[in-house]
Amino acid sequence: QVQLVESGGGLVQAGGSLNLSCAASGSFPSTNTMGWYHQAPGKQRELVASLTSGGTTNYADFVKGRVTISRDNAKNTVFLQMNSLKPEDTGVYYCNLEYRFFSRRHVWGQGTQVTVSS
Repeated sequence: QVQLVESGGGLVQAGGSLNLSCAASGSFPSTNTMGWYHQAPGKQRELVASLTSGGTTNYADFVKGRVTISRDNAKNTVFLQMNSLKPEDTGVYYCNLEYRFFSRRHVWGQGTQVTVSS
C-alpha cells in the first residue's frame, strides 16, 4: 500500500518561510509525479506545484516566484520551500503522488496545516 506522510507545517508570520516535506512509502512506478495542493477553509483544493520524476515542474500562478518544489527520487521525497508567505496561503497542504499502474492512480497524504498570521 502506498502511503504519503507530510511534515513541516506550522504557524509563521507574513513574510516568513516554511519548508514542507512528504515521504512516500510502498511500491509504485519510478515514473511518477509528486505535488502539493492547498485547501483554504471553505474552498476547493488547488494545485500549488508539481514535479515529475523526470524533472518537469508546474507552478500555480499565485505562488510563482515564492515557492520552489524539489524532490529526492532516491528517497521518494518531495519538498516545498515557501517564501514570502501571505495570510491567504493559510490552509491545509496536501501531498499528492500520481502514477500509472494499469490506470491512473492518485495517492493523498493526510495534510499539514499552514497558518500565516498578518
